[in-house]
Amino acid sequence: MGIEIKPSDLYYKYARKKETRELPKFTGLPDPNHFDRDDLYDIIPMLEAVMDEVGSHDGAVIEALEEVMIYQMPKFISTREDVFRFLVSFIEERAAR
Repeated sequence: MGIEIKPSDLYYKYARKKETRELPKFTGLPDPNHFDRDDLYDIIPMLEAVMDEVGSHDGAVIEALEEVMIYQMPKFISTREDVFRFLVSFIEERAAR
């Protein structure tokens, strides 16, 4: 079983968009659906999937992912699969340093 992230584990606070709460969330590739980087219900499954992919349970990694997602990830990266690939690539490059 993979990592489980709770809202209290996150460094930043995100909107809880109740209208999208019950919609299917990211479960893996492929997923061409739009990623809402401001919606807690989209962010948690994405971060869980990325953490599972890189094999980490480190809170500092979650914080780094949030930072890059909020401040560095280009806005044209908007699908769930592209966000997943971008975040995994970021963590792998960071670990290689």
